[in-house]
Amino acid sequence: MIDREQVRKIAHLARLDITPEEEEQFASQLSSILEYAEQLSELDTTDVTPTTRAIELSNITRPDTTFLYGSREALLKESPEPEGEFFKVPQILSTDEA
Repeated sequence: MIDREQVRKIAHLARLDITPEEEEQFASQLSSILEYAEQLSELDTTDVTPTTRAIELSNITRPDTTFLYGSREALLKESPEPEGEFFKVPQILSTDEA
């Protein structure tokens, strides 16, 4: 069973400011969680393969495909700030040398 002093210490480590009422509530809740974890540790898992998920997930994204754009001029016209034959983009690297 977790007591209020232990809850205070956990709250301090987590940088949480909790009220005395919350201390009491969290002590009860954390104790319940630990009791449940203790029950789970009693299960025989020798034949259970380790896994990261309870159900299998698969990637549902589309495959990458490449294609040539029909008209370079039309593509440049869609750009917010074309500069000649190029796209003008905001500067992301500093030109100052150290």
